[in-house]
Amino acid sequence: MNYDKVEDTFFEAFEGKYVRALITGPTEKIVKSAAYDSTSTPSAVIGRVEGGVESFLDKDKTPDGRYGAVVQYWLGDDDTEKFAFELSYRLRQDILVKPFTRIFDYSDVDSDENIEMMDIVGHCGDGWEWIVEEYGRKMINVPIAVPDFQIEEKFKINDGIMGGNFWYLCETPEAVLTAGDAIIDAIMEVEGATAPFGVCSAASKPETNYPEIGPTTNHYYCPSLKDRLKDESKVPENVNYIPEIVINAMDVDSMFKALKAGIDAAIDVDGVIGISAGNFGGKLGDKIYNLLDVLK
Repeated sequence: MNYDKVEDTFFEAFEGKYVRALITGPTEKIVKSAAYDSTSTPSAVIGRVEGGVESFLDKDKTPDGRYGAVVQYWLGDDDTEKFAFELSYRLRQDILVKPFTRIFDYSDVDSDENIEMMDIVGHCGDGWEWIVEEYGRKMINVPIAVPDFQIEEKFKINDGIMGGNFWYLCETPEAVLTAGDAIIDAIMEVEGATAPFGVCSAASKPETNYPEIGPTTNHYYCPSLKDRLKDESKVPENVNYIPEIVINAMDVDSMFKALKAGIDAAIDVDGVIGISAGNFGGKLGDKIYNLLDVLK
């Protein structure tokens, strides 16, 4: 692979906590709907839970012999009580309401921290819920109008890494979409990694004139502002689009594999001029990684 298009720059990452879950259902359509709905709002930067779809599983790979989706839910600090509260919205509003769904803990690492699901999800049964032992797990059975929703009694809280990223600089809109599809497909082949924003068209920066609404546009890299910013603009010549791919992962190794898989998928697409990364002088994340080191 020729990496001449890759800029010698760095990206920033930071530690986070995550729950890794398995959603199962009777059809691929229901499982995909639950997985994407429950991970659809990347919001760790404003102190809320964000998620990503890691992969989809065939029926012979799940505890109950049904279609499955492996998902991750992340929080970027140590407030586990807040994590549980925010996570409950995702599970209750986006998965419990889907017909015939179940959720299992899918963590494969040892952890001393757990989230008890009875208080934040199980009590949706209004006191009528009960515990069953099925699929080799302790499951909460929540009686609902399309019987019945089940969720594993406890989920482990794991330590991981968030915010790894790269930009792929494009000349054409076709390159944005073609390379984007290839990148996301490649990342979903990497165990333990997710791209919570998918293809993100709105790179942001820590500084803002409007802190009440959170991160705002990284104006230096907005192609539509190139003429107005003149010499301040950092948009390279012939670049008209700068999509970003953000990676959260179980560990640094998984993050690097996902970043490399994504870059490899994009680098030779027609209209992709270069590869770079978002960085802010250490203001966003305390872990600094060189983009070229990822590709070795």
